[in-house]
Amino acid sequence: MAAQIFSAIFVIIVGVGGCVAYFWGANKLVDIIFPSRGVAGAAAIDNLRRQGMIRPWLFVGPAMIILTIYLIYPVVETLRLSFLDRGGANFVGFANYEWAFGDREFRTSILNNIMWLAVVPAACTFLGLIIAVLTDKIWWGTIAKSLIFLPLAISFVGASVIWKFIYEYRGAGQTQIGLLNAIIQYFGGQPQVWISLPFWNNFFLMIILIWIQTGFAMVILSSALRGIPEETLEAAVIDGANPFQIFWKIMVPQIWGTIAVVWTTITILVLKVFDIVLTMTNGQWNSQVLANLMFDWMFRGGGDFGRGATIAIIIMIAVIPIMVWNIRQANKETGGH
Repeated sequence: MAAQIFSAIFVIIVGVGGCVAYFWGANKLVDIIFPSRGVAGAAAIDNLRRQGMIRPWLFVGPAMIILTIYLIYPVVETLRLSFLDRGGANFVGFANYEWAFGDREFRTSILNNIMWLAVVPAACTFLGLIIAVLTDKIWWGTIAKSLIFLPLAISFVGASVIWKFIYEYRGAGQTQIGLLNAIIQYFGGQPQVWISLPFWNNFFLMIILIWIQTGFAMVILSSALRGIPEETLEAAVIDGANPFQIFWKIMVPQIWGTIAVVWTTITILVLKVFDIVLTMTNGQWNSQVLANLMFDWMFRGGGDFGRGATIAIIIMIAVIPIMVWNIRQANKETGGH
């Protein structure tokens, strides 16, 4: 444990220190090569112009290189693999795509993803908005927001482990240590293996992501609500509007752009959901989703690079339109800056 802590600290120091050293050194090098001090006339102006042209690339350049290595290249390579066979050696054309849309497990994964898309973004956004409004009206609202935001700091695997204890099932006659089954047993009900119930287990998994992401939605929407002019709300009160009308007809329309951005951001996350399903059910009992299916084909059962890459490309194609729309909405919110 101590070795891991020291390793993490070392990486942070070296990483942050390396970045600081690079930017300071690169900036200093530009000043040395193209000095603007001690040089008079047109030469100083030319050097300042050259500095202005080079310096942005010194700052942006490393990020562009990293993006190329870790984002663009993997996309191109994945697209190439999707047209190859199991071992990634022989070209098979669109055979992998034909397999995907003809495979029963793939279709089940798509249907499950659609259910996640229908439930999770709507639930997170709605709950986040309601909590943001209500916590602004109470004196302990900041404490409540902090508690609701806390799950966002937990990894998906960590959150899944927590909820595994909530859904835990023990055999008949044994004391139920799972919170949900303990409550049901207390009231005379029959304990269930909740995560193995086909169809319904998807919703039990969705609750975990809703629990995590509601805090994100709450924080963003709370900031947007604070941006609504007080004069608008006061005018609505003077005109006789009740709190319900103020919420739906005044507040929601004014922050609709932010609501849409939060919704689509969570939608993109849902399309890539993997950790929760892997940790809780590993895709069993008809709970499979596309990202987990991709992992199974790519790294399990001997590994099928072609089919795994095909599923990855399909997920990317599904995410891109939502991401583009999200960026456009964000640009509208910021006035294009």
